[in-house]
Amino acid sequence: MEIDEALCTVRLDGVLDLTSAPELKLILVQALLSGKDLQVELADTAELDITALQLLWVAARDAKGSGTRCELHGDVPEKLATTVKNAGLASFPIDRM
Repeated sequence: MEIDEALCTVRLDGVLDLTSAPELKLILVQALLSGKDLQVELADTAELDITALQLLWVAARDAKGSGTRCELHGDVPEKLATTVKNAGLASFPIDRM
């Protein structure tokens, strides 16, 4: 996690699933507590399961509720984009959907 004057950037990598959920949740909470816009980088993410997706969704919702933004950046795999759309999360903040 990197924090500058206006932005908090979280870089995710590897497989994010149930086993990594507690760590992901802690990082996202810390990022939101910074009070800055949150940018989540997905470039090195191999896979996101529904647990990780739910945590990212809650982070985006909480950011919006506090007047900040949360956006996902990077090459979003087609499988993830399809999963998000099929789950009815069309407004999920992925920049390349």
